[in-house]
Amino acid sequence: MFSRGNLLGSGGGADGYEVGAKRQRLIDAGPYFGGGPALSQASLAYGSPNIAQVLGQPRPFPVVRLRGLPFNCSESDVFEFFAGLDVVDVLLVRKQGRFSGEAFVVFGAPMQVDFALQRNRQNMGRRYIEVFRCKKHDYYQAVAADVAEPKDDGGHISTPPGKVSSEKDHLEHTGVLKLRGLPFSASKRDIIDFFREYGLTDENVHIVSHADGRATGEAFVEFASPSESKAAMSKDKMTLGSRYVELFPSSREEATRAASKTR
Repeated sequence: MFSRGNLLGSGGGADGYEVGAKRQRLIDAGPYFGGGPALSQASLAYGSPNIAQVLGQPRPFPVVRLRGLPFNCSESDVFEFFAGLDVVDVLLVRKQGRFSGEAFVVFGAPMQVDFALQRNRQNMGRRYIEVFRCKKHDYYQAVAADVAEPKDDGGHISTPPGKVSSEKDHLEHTGVLKLRGLPFSASKRDIIDFFREYGLTDENVHIVSHADGRATGEAFVEFASPSESKAAMSKDKMTLGSRYVELFPSSREEATRAASKTR
């Protein structure tokens, strides 16, 4: 776990927010987020360097807020919505464990926010998505709320009993589970450790990536039998790093289709 203040430059030192390896890896990858004077590759994207950076002035934090997202939206859906832009973080906003239909998206450079705003009211599925500016403070608060989401003693996010969990209970098991909400830095070893009692190997784990090699936050895991995959559903909404992972009964056919999209 890492201190939010150490990762997002000056002004966050007293926040005490904690994030997992996902955001640590993405933020460390670009000098923009470290607050240093050097120009980063991201700051040169889509045109000339940011003038505030050249003059040594505080740089605007490159974040937008989305509203109206489908309730089955995943982080990979948001990446695809902003295809062609340098997305470094997607934070889906949840309230009492349920997705609110809102998200924050952080980009690699301030100029990319202008390109992102041009996608306001474009569709994701059958819904049009609102894209609007917001402040770094808004993003900080959302991260703090995500980290502070109430959990029970088993590490699950506490959610009121509802339709979603009962639907999962009645889905047919084929021995394959789909994982959603993984840290983008999650490796096969991390997933094997998450299911350590089931004796999985690398061959049982298939991490889904975009065509450019970036992780989508999703994976498929093959178990020895349908009864094992059903038992593994007890880990639904347990945490891996700082992220809680959603599990869904799936199939080898769905896993194969997902793998084919990355080729």
